[in-house]
Amino acid sequence: MKKIRLYTPGPCAVPEEVLLEMARPFEHHRTDWFKGFMKQVREKLREVVQTKNEVLVITGSGTAAAEAAIVACNPPGSKMLTIEGGKFGQRWGEIAEQYGFDVIRHEIEWGTAIDPKVIADYLKKDPAITVVMLTHSETSTGTLCDLEAIGQITNAAGKLLIADCITSAGALPLKPDAWGVDVVITGAQKSLMLPPGLGFVSVSDRAWKVIESNKKQHAYYLNLISARKSAEKNDTPFTPAHLLIRGLNKALDILLEDGMEAVWKRVASMAAATRAAGEAINLKVFSKRPSDSVTAFSCPEGIKVPDIRNGLQSRFGIQSAGGQDHLKGKIFRIGHMGYVDEMDTILAIAALEQVLYTLGHKFNLGAGVTAAQKVFAERMK
Repeated sequence: MKKIRLYTPGPCAVPEEVLLEMARPFEHHRTDWFKGFMKQVREKLREVVQTKNEVLVITGSGTAAAEAAIVACNPPGSKMLTIEGGKFGQRWGEIAEQYGFDVIRHEIEWGTAIDPKVIADYLKKDPAITVVMLTHSETSTGTLCDLEAIGQITNAAGKLLIADCITSAGALPLKPDAWGVDVVITGAQKSLMLPPGLGFVSVSDRAWKVIESNKKQHAYYLNLISARKSAEKNDTPFTPAHLLIRGLNKALDILLEDGMEAVWKRVASMAAATRAAGEAINLKVFSKRPSDSVTAFSCPEGIKVPDIRNGLQSRFGIQSAGGQDHLKGKIFRIGHMGYVDEMDTILAIAALEQVLYTLGHKFNLGAGVTAAQKVFAERMK
């Protein structure tokens, strides 16, 4: 018997009680039954995302939510700056180009975080820029940017800031209202502990003014104005993934029972323990500014990433992730989001040690587990 253990950076492990909730008999979605779940979810999402703003529910992935925001926040005459330091930062620039928007796509080295001063310089040199979009936690490289500092810059300049928080919301400290983030995007299959199928968009009052002034450029299905009108009635403009929303209600209860501060601390501990374990067994963290939601390790010389990942899955049922685009075959990634805790992390590290040991990687067997245990023990004091 082999258990499936999800350590991918999405989809992530889902609590049994959430799965059971979605397996119960259901009713039609245009009923008070469904609207009751939507009402509860609307309130709880604000608390998880740490915002006073409405958090709209989109049937689709985080990319659907991002596309909705990009289209809505770029009325004719807009100019967008995208910061691209990984696969997902790249995606937002591609969407903007596909719609024919005026977009500046600023690329940075994968595994590095944008210097906020670079954004400040762009806004100073080109006042025509109206919106900045970036990825808070770049999943493809395991890298975190300084969203708070960037929010201060865009606010001072009077520009909209759209943040892809797909692997930060619900896992990492995030305070969009205090930081000046106008639009927050996330998805169900990461820290919110659901199967894929829902995207979420939080929109500030300032962003709504821009969206409402946009008379010519709106999506039909991914229309934020329509989504807001329906949300006010605890409904959706089109057929919702209503069983996912029912499961979401339960998943949000689990997060809020712990409290977001406690969740952030647990994720940080798992990430710190994993990085310490990697150092102890001669693995190098790829990112120069690591995110706590997912750790990316450079593959040791002489060993192939597929051999590591296949070994983890075939022997221990552990599903991990590799690199994307030019990082394919160069890094492998272990997630710290979803329904995982400290002991799950110890298990993953022990399994990784065994796989690497059999592949001929040189280190002291047990050193990674010991290093991780020390991190957890010290943080419990």
